[in-house]
Amino acid sequence: MAVTGVVLVGFVVVHMLGNLLLYQGPAAINAYAEKLREMPAVLWGVRLALLVSVLLHIWAAASLSRTNMAARGVGYRERRSRESTYASRTMRWSGVILLLFIVYHLLHFTVGNVHPSFIPGDVYHNMISGFQIGIVPFFYILSMLALGLHLYHGVWSLMQTVGLSHAKYDRLRYAFAALVTAVVVLGNLSFPVAVMTGLVKEPASRTVTAGTRR
Repeated sequence: MAVTGVVLVGFVVVHMLGNLLLYQGPAAINAYAEKLREMPAVLWGVRLALLVSVLLHIWAAASLSRTNMAARGVGYRERRSRESTYASRTMRWSGVILLLFIVYHLLHFTVGNVHPSFIPGDVYHNMISGFQIGIVPFFYILSMLALGLHLYHGVWSLMQTVGLSHAKYDRLRYAFAALVTAVVVLGNLSFPVAVMTGLVKEPASRTVTAGTRR
């Protein structure tokens, strides 16, 4: 769980940083995507590693849940959460939401099957037009809030699992988990919000071109 968590957290951070190129305009983010496509071995190697990590992460979560339930065959008469956090108590639900989000995200921005005006290779256009469709941006926002809960507890927990835990330094562990979560969530939330508020939009010349290509 911890090892695959490190892989997935690393990808989420890098993915968010790459998407920040949206604010530099079409040329910057499309050139970034083109460079990735020019390295198919690396691109597909990363995709395979992510797929394996996701599957192992789900398997580990299911295995740990079964172990926890088997450890106590009879439920508590009364249960009060004293040490656990809301993030830790909702890991299963946030995990399910994120799994659904990943499937939709791939179909939306990678494959384009559920994107009505998808243009292969034009990441800027796909992001702008994709976040202008109905409830899509709100689903992304909900998913990022779920990611925040999952990420916060995940980062905190994996640091404990690999031995980076001590009573003297636990505050730093909490702070680091909060920092990583805030950077990733705020960065990802900024994309649909920027589109909805008109902070980023298609230049007039590109609107005409995109309309012609569709």
